[in-house]
Amino acid sequence: MKAPWFIKWGWLYRPISWPGVALVFLGPAFCAQVFLAIDRHSHSASDTFYGVFPYFACCFLLLNWIAANSAADK
Repeated sequence: MKAPWFIKWGWLYRPISWPGVALVFLGPAFCAQVFLAIDRHSHSASDTFYGVFPYFACCFLLLNWIAANSAADK
């Protein structure tokens, strides 16, 4: 049996092992890099939002999917 990475915590998932903690830190780190790269060439706040939204949405949806599929039983 595989060891769970996350545990369900209300509507969210909380990491309970080092791979889960690593993913929780790598997701926002990736988003910060994307934000800095896109904001450097943006002309307005809405331009930045439209630029980062696809990356942020995909990143956090992927993180949620991994957490849901590797969570401990309820």
